[in-house]
Amino acid sequence: MSQVTGVLDKERETSAMNVIKNERLTYFQQVLELAKIGEDTLGDFLKTDELKKAMDEGIICDLYEGSAPFRPRYVLVDFKKLFTDGCKFLELEPPTDLQEACNSLLIMYKNTPAAGSYPVYLGDVDTMLEPFVLKEDREKAKRTLKLFLLHIDKTISDSFVHMDIGPKETVTGNLILELSEEMQLAVPNITLKYDPEVTPAAYAAKVAKCMLKVSKPSFCNHQMCVQEWGEDYGVASCLNVLKIGGGGYTLNRVKLHEMSEKASSIDEFMNEVLPYYMKLLLEFTDRRIRFIVEEAAFFKSNYLVKEGFIDREKFTGMIGVVGVAECVNKLLGITDPKQGYGNNAEADALGVKICEKLEEIVMAHPGLYCSKVGGHYGLHAQVGISDDMMSNTPGARIPIGAEPELLQHVMHSTHYHQYFPTGIGDIFTFDDTWERSPEAIVDIIKGAFANGMRYFSGYSSDSDVVRVTGYLVKKSELAKLDAGQQVLNGSTVLGKGQRDGAKALNRRVETV
Repeated sequence: MSQVTGVLDKERETSAMNVIKNERLTYFQQVLELAKIGEDTLGDFLKTDELKKAMDEGIICDLYEGSAPFRPRYVLVDFKKLFTDGCKFLELEPPTDLQEACNSLLIMYKNTPAAGSYPVYLGDVDTMLEPFVLKEDREKAKRTLKLFLLHIDKTISDSFVHMDIGPKETVTGNLILELSEEMQLAVPNITLKYDPEVTPAAYAAKVAKCMLKVSKPSFCNHQMCVQEWGEDYGVASCLNVLKIGGGGYTLNRVKLHEMSEKASSIDEFMNEVLPYYMKLLLEFTDRRIRFIVEEAAFFKSNYLVKEGFIDREKFTGMIGVVGVAECVNKLLGITDPKQGYGNNAEADALGVKICEKLEEIVMAHPGLYCSKVGGHYGLHAQVGISDDMMSNTPGARIPIGAEPELLQHVMHSTHYHQYFPTGIGDIFTFDDTWERSPEAIVDIIKGAFANGMRYFSGYSSDSDVVRVTGYLVKKSELAKLDAGQQVLNGSTVLGKGQRDGAKALNRRVETV
């Protein structure tokens, strides 16, 4: 045992020294990387030998969450409570004007934990700030919001951070759209909660136009999410849908392509291989959640819990999935992606069958400490990580380079989104001609949502701010990294990995 410990210590020392010497990382990025190394000093005590084997074989991935979870991965603070009650711990009174409201939010963001050390959810910012904005001169309000957004970009410098607007049109929402186009910031990510019965058509078109210019906001199917989660849901991080006042305890994933290599037939995959590895992942999720709730200090001592900004039972475990496409193609013996999943009725039918099986397994497993979200964990179409290659397309997406024409692609998505209540999305790249007809994009989204699509993201191929997968980066910052320079946005480093390894910026470009 001492020899093993010595080897591990040497590996950690080497890793730490590599971080310290890395000239492309900012000081704060170095601190975060060193903290990750520190998190893993406790070893693999939550992992069984079977799980370790599955991880070594690349079938299960813990997404680098650390060996001992001491805070939830995703926290969706009920910021509305801050506006009514203030916060005792932070010594904040309920705000009385726009400046105080923005300042209080920024203070609370700084003191909200998450696995990446940045908050992943900023709240329904337009509706929270609207009463204060309406009391201000429009230009003065716009300047205050500009400083608010600039502060977020420079201090919460990670494009997993996410704010929501809608479904109603607001003055604040319009100002955020104007500023998003003007400022060209990758942070924060933004989602419109879109409901065609509530969201004015002209406002939705304005959102679509902004999306083409800066890759945000994305469109979320508000009616579907309300039906599943109630009105108090939020879109956080990449495209994660979770309960406000709750969040996600943990997110680990299975890589279906690697899993399919363990099966000699479709029947063996469906009846033996898939259930076995999902059982390992679900049990691992149980152990992680039990540790964070019963052993770690967070739910016993954090001010967010004590003051009612979050409720433990509104959290859930997230069961991530990648590589549906490659799994299907492997099981059917399809070697050309353009002839497989997304372009082949037999392949698409098998993909749906696999998703149905995944849902059946997850829903049969009683979740721990999640009674206010149905008592079960939620399937999540995980968007990929920086070291993923083209053999693992995010979630249930069609592989890059194999995308069919736009309407076929959209309708394909509608068959899969229903199985992933904690988040799934598809990304579409448009040429600049679409900027003249954003209403057409809204019509496509409206039809897709009516047929079961959950989440729609898009951007223009000539934009600087682009959607790599669930998060945003700037092409200009990628160029800085390529030149060996530092960049403030930590997501850019991950985006470079996705661009180079998974060819994330090589999506089909849609023309009018």
